Amino acid sequence: MKSLLRLVVPAVLVAGLAACSTTPQVGDSDSAPTKQVDVSTIPDAQVRHEPRSAYGNPPNYEVFGKRYYVMETNKGFSETGTASWYGTKFHGKRTSSGEPYDMYAMTAAHKTLPLPTYVRVTNLENERQIVVKVNDRGPFVGDRIIDLSYTAAIKLDMTTKGTARVFIETLLPNDPALKGAELPPPVTQEEPPAMAASGEAVMFIQVGAFGTAENAARLELILQELGFPTVVRITGEGEANIYRVRVGPLADQAGFDSAMTRLRELNYTDIHMALE
Repeated sequence: MKSLLRLVVPAVLVAGLAACSTTPQVGDSDSAPTKQVDVSTIPDAQVRHEPRSAYGNPPNYEVFGKRYYVMETNKGFSETGTASWYGTKFHGKRTSSGEPYDMYAMTAAHKTLPLPTYVRVTNLENERQIVVKVNDRGPFVGDRIIDLSYTAAIKLDMTTKGTARVFIETLLPNDPALKGAELPPPVTQEEPPAMAASGEAVMFIQVGAFGTAENAARLELILQELGFPTVVRITGEGEANIYRVRVGPLADQAGFDSAMTRLRELNYTDIHMALE
């Protein structure tokens, strides 16, 4: 894959707008993470109603001397061209929408679609399909129409080659086009573990709480890759659901203390005991 350059657009044109490009630059390289992740457990982006981002949606902006006009609507849009991807170099950095770039999330960059927009991407070389959330600007090279996150590119089997011929189409909530799309499976409520033999509640460590199943699944995957036993508990109803990611069950105080120490060493600081 060619190296990627994050372009900084002058503030007089677009305040806070960032863009990505696959223009080769000496000493400016990007790469896949050294640690492999089982992306089959990472769900596609879940199509939902979201307001237009306060960032990254100017009427128009200029990059490399060319002016781009942000679309007023994403309804019914489709396009065929070349997809590329970006990885570790920009992981954690701010995207054009203001969100941090997460190479393990199902996201993408596009030059003119409103942010955010959900699109289905079909790899025309192998017919694989994914659904991603467009939250960034770019790419600005040749006929490349979309930059995909590392995980999205892995799912399309295009990381080795670096690019792929794709067809993209926008998706809206309750859109008939969603039929057959790979959407994230619901996180199911697991049965609470049995009480300890002493009759005391079983110990867990709560590591995170999220408003979406997608974010909870992502943290659960990371913790499992680190060797922690995990569960996801759901509280609330409907759109008010809270997905609580917990490490456990932990058999005794020694196991709890050991897990707490390791989590803190891994920079998980906002953690606490949860009893069930």
